[in-house]
Amino acid sequence: MDFRQNYFELFGLPEAFELDLKALSARYQTLQKTLHPDRFASASERERRLSLQQAAQVNSAFQTLKDPLARARYLLELHGLGGDDESTTIRDPEFLEQQMDLREALAEIRHGDDPGAALMDFMQNLEQTLKGCVERLKQDFARGDKSALADAQTIVHQLQFLYRLRQEAEAMEEDLI
Repeated sequence: MDFRQNYFELFGLPEAFELDLKALSARYQTLQKTLHPDRFASASERERRLSLQQAAQVNSAFQTLKDPLARARYLLELHGLGGDDESTTIRDPEFLEQQMDLREALAEIRHGDDPGAALMDFMQNLEQTLKGCVERLKQDFARGDKSALADAQTIVHQLQFLYRLRQEAEAMEEDLI
């Protein structure tokens, strides 16, 4: 295994947003079996250390590629675009208004008559919004031109907000239980 390989090369997958997740998982299992540190228990110190480094790289690559947001960020990085800047300000007033409405709706759930049902509806709607963003990412990365990648970068920033909102909703769900 070459440490200079990008994550797609490591898994023998095309460098694309849309991936065969079953193939990714199968390749991950194969690599894990091959590189597992227990297989190198009687090897030299250098070989054991290399095995650990390779296993860590495989784990990191798998975690990145299986998650749509992390995969999109990684693809943007490969194209020289910083997709991981959490401090980026979104200038889309429509999206910002939607975010304010969603946060307000989430905050009001606790005080409603049936917070559990309201939260379930909220989370279902949020998942639909997330799926819509992922579909737009698929289209943008498939086009692959500079304009499409800039659009994908905007969607990545929006997804970061939506992922945080989902985490807040999941935390509220835990509180309600």
